[in-house]
Amino acid sequence: MVNDLEIWQRERQAELAAPSSWLGLIGLFWLQPGINRVGSAEDAEVVLPAGLPEQGAIVWEAEELRWQPADGPEQVLRTDLDGAPTVVDVGHLSFFVVDREGQLAVRLRDREWARRAPFAGLAYFPFDAAWVVDAAWENIDPPLVMEVPNVSGDLKTVSVAHRAVFEHAGQAVALLPMSVGEREVFFVFRDRTSGKESYGAGRFLKVPLPEDGRIRLDFNRAYNPPCAFTPFATCPLPPPENWLPFELPAGEKKYAGKA
Repeated sequence: MVNDLEIWQRERQAELAAPSSWLGLIGLFWLQPGINRVGSAEDAEVVLPAGLPEQGAIVWEAEELRWQPADGPEQVLRTDLDGAPTVVDVGHLSFFVVDREGQLAVRLRDREWARRAPFAGLAYFPFDAAWVVDAAWENIDPPLVMEVPNVSGDLKTVSVAHRAVFEHAGQAVALLPMSVGEREVFFVFRDRTSGKESYGAGRFLKVPLPEDGRIRLDFNRAYNPPCAFTPFATCPLPPPENWLPFELPAGEKKYAGKA
């Protein structure tokens, strides 16, 4: 179990140290239907820190999104709605389009970000088998409908049909999942370490699907959301139901490379 955890931690470190890391994001620009100019001009809809004043344009018409560069062929852009988005490279910069409840935005990345501020590495609480929790997977009937905010203040409607229930210090604790996919269950929570030893807005946890009415919550794999590393991410915040009234000293600590 510990060896698997160490492999997972090394893979996460490598992901965050890579040129495509969240740490390389340097801009988030919301698009409007029609022509969105991309370039270093101050009045461009997507402002680049370097390059031509007009590098090209992103055209959003109906359900189609196209990149029209100033010096090359037109290209259809995929958003991240159904998988990996189309990435457009402009020198050492790159950008791609994300879809957030029908609102489209360009995320701008500097692939040479580590020259400015090298990756500081991640720190973890020591492994603790007590925080590998066997929880009951209980039905919620009728499902609970919640408005979940993100760090930008936008709300997303989430329907929750189950909860993970376990006992801590003699009290029943329930965690609500933000989503249940084909392979995993996704939770967002915060605890009494949040803002002190761990990231203030809370942490993420992904676990395998439940079996026979039970779900295994390994909090040693709790990790920081992207917004712990960049202001240009749109992370969901934990609902009040997932604010744990105790310290949970397991998983990833606050990132030391960001104030």
